Amino acid sequence: MIAYLSNLATQLAIFGILAATLNFIVGYAGIFSIAHAVFFGLGAYAGAQIALLLVPDVVLACLFAAAIAGGLSLCLALPALRVRGEYFVAASLGLQMVAVTLFAELKPLTGGIGGLVGIPLPTLFGVPVGVLPVALAALALVLLATALLARGAFGRTLTAIRDAESAAEALGKNVAAAKTLAVGFACAGAGVAGALYALHTSFVNVESFTMEYSVLVMAMVIIGGTGTLWGPLIGTVILLSLPAGLAFLPFIPPSEVGAIQQILYGLAMTLLMIFRPAGLVGDLSRGRATA
Repeated sequence: MIAYLSNLATQLAIFGILAATLNFIVGYAGIFSIAHAVFFGLGAYAGAQIALLLVPDVVLACLFAAAIAGGLSLCLALPALRVRGEYFVAASLGLQMVAVTLFAELKPLTGGIGGLVGIPLPTLFGVPVGVLPVALAALALVLLATALLARGAFGRTLTAIRDAESAAEALGKNVAAAKTLAVGFACAGAGVAGALYALHTSFVNVESFTMEYSVLVMAMVIIGGTGTLWGPLIGTVILLSLPAGLAFLPFIPPSEVGAIQQILYGLAMTLLMIFRPAGLVGDLSRGRATA
């Protein structure tokens, strides 16, 4: 039971990082991307390769994953951010589809469909360590950075861009640079989450980075409340704890848990969009950007 709860807590911390970083670009910059799982996957493969080829040091793996995911996101963001609104959503959808195909085909780097197996257990400066404390520390750093950035000049610039991009440009704001930096920060964080995921599971393959996961993380953000500090974490706890709770109900066959989970996700999203469109936390934090 302790091992199960530890695994669940680690998953919550990792996906909390994903939700918090996606919320930074969706909630504060108004950039709706449905390709966050791509950068999660890049970080996972990067961290796994560091562990397999060099040493399974969790800090080294996270730094390398952040550099790969953040660096590639900047290269992709520069042309993609020239479009707005639904056009960027379409561009991120295309990126998700291409990335999944590449993950499956680049066997020397990703292991192909079979994935990368036998990833060594993580260490910290040569000492064996569990992923949970590192994931919690990384989550705390992401939340702290989000709070500081959101309350500073950069955060106010992003909010201005989100609310009225044309007006922000007219006031002399460098919209392209601000949006690119926001995407870089968010995707670097997703890369860290990916590296932690790889070291935690000791196995990664393309099935963990499909559109389903991008939509799941987006649902965490929307259900919790976009543009809030704690909302995405609440959404993460709800959406990850739900299947765990369903699995313990004796009257639900294990084979039906996945289908029921998807139905409940969709129902929750629909009801929230009708009754609390700002999310569970959003309605309570109007006027407080980081409530």
